[in-house]
Amino acid sequence: MSEHSKIEWTDATWNPIRGCAKISPGCAHCYAETFAERFRGVPGHPYERGFDLRTVPERLADPLRWPRPRSVFVNSMSDLFHEDLDDASIEAVVRVMRLADWHTYQVLTKRADRLQTLLASKLGDAAGLPHVWWGVSVENRRHGLPRIRALQNAPAQVRFLSVEPLLEDLGVLDLDGISWVIVGGESGPGARPLAPDWVRSIRDQCRAADVAFFFKQWGGVRKSRNGRELDGAAHDQIPPRPSRPIPSLNDRRALIAELEAEPAASALMIREKHPSIWHGS
Repeated sequence: MSEHSKIEWTDATWNPIRGCAKISPGCAHCYAETFAERFRGVPGHPYERGFDLRTVPERLADPLRWPRPRSVFVNSMSDLFHEDLDDASIEAVVRVMRLADWHTYQVLTKRADRLQTLLASKLGDAAGLPHVWWGVSVENRRHGLPRIRALQNAPAQVRFLSVEPLLEDLGVLDLDGISWVIVGGESGPGARPLAPDWVRSIRDQCRAADVAFFFKQWGGVRKSRNGRELDGAAHDQIPPRPSRPIPSLNDRRALIAELEAEPAASALMIREKHPSIWHGS
């Protein structure tokens, strides 16, 4: 968790769940895994267990403690719709988003089928909340385009795409129902190349469809040197965030007490482990 984030398109990160598993080529050089595994075995460190999936109940109420409205990237170090998470744990996280509604939440997943299923059922009352944005990762055609279709079929009010790392030309995109597209290249050792024409194609399609376009970075081994301008300009469009009143400190304390009294909040659950399969490109 961090009340402040260096990620260009958000203000803060919130990680009541940590750890994940690779499921597609976009995961190959996962920054979150690289970071977490550096601290495996370090006693007392938040990532003492490396990138193993785990829940962190003591972090669940954090957004209720933040009085200033923020854009919050939910589970930047995991995936809310991971197959080993119990439905009740996902519902507990979403419950906090409903309560702390002065923030805007950016929920990003590669498990688009489960997102679609739950938004159409157990999370139905959260699907249409304007302050909760639901997004999927898109790295290539084979794995990314089906995620877009699943997101479009989910009953969400605000949908977005994180096209990062972009690994190939995506061709003509169906942007129906999409409010925002983020594009970025891979960074760090072994970063795969990003062709400018791939990015231009998405930018131009967003313009034509009146979809907000945000270009995060070119990436590469030295991403700061490569910068984030496309054709000499920064592209920083973000959909408008709803404005909601902020409860008083006493009211927020009461909400935290109410939340912590609920069984799901004190016992986030991980389902019985089963192997995750990484389907290569």
